Amino acid sequence: MKKVLILAAGGQIARIVEERILKEQKNVELTLFLRHKERLQNLEKNSRVKLVDGDLNDQSTVSDAMKNQDIVIIAVVDHSSDSKITRNVIKAAKANNVSRIIQTNIGGIYDEIGGEFADWNKQMVGDGIRTSRLSADVLEKSGLDYTILRLPWLNDRDIHYVITHKGERFIGVSGSRASVADVIVKIIADPSFGSRDSISIGDPDTDGKTRPVY
Repeated sequence: MKKVLILAAGGQIARIVEERILKEQKNVELTLFLRHKERLQNLEKNSRVKLVDGDLNDQSTVSDAMKNQDIVIIAVVDHSSDSKITRNVIKAAKANNVSRIIQTNIGGIYDEIGGEFADWNKQMVGDGIRTSRLSADVLEKSGLDYTILRLPWLNDRDIHYVITHKGERFIGVSGSRASVADVIVKIIADPSFGSRDSISIGDPDTDGKTRPVY
């Protein structure tokens, strides 16, 4: 069985991933780490699910949850000033011989968003651009097998997206949570997908818009 740890497992994208994995990939067991694990009590009796109540700022708890895992998903953007969450995950991964890490992040950290929307995005996110870029840099330099997922402004539309890579222009201003989840599900099925890459996920139909599309 492949073992996957999802950190911040109560989020909307994480829940889509969890539902799809349990339906589509019968060879995967999930460890779901979150504050107030009762939020996922509907999965408590599933034999392929382990719920862990924990805080991502507590390195020892993160490390304990990471034992015997194959893939770790950081399903929250690390906006901490010192990338504490990312550093905790890296330390725990190395202590437990886990190499495959998927990190969610935001668009714009490489100035890859163009046009009027770029200015609006910077205004809305503020210092989050800097802290998010820092967490991405920390993971890239960790020596681990990472994938950084740069997210657009999210909506609840169907799966429809295009992937671009670091150094390429971000296509689209918005995208669906289901699309982001689809990329994560693909990586779980094939961990070589997106390996050691920073990729953006956007809806091409929203490309050139000046504001998010919901």
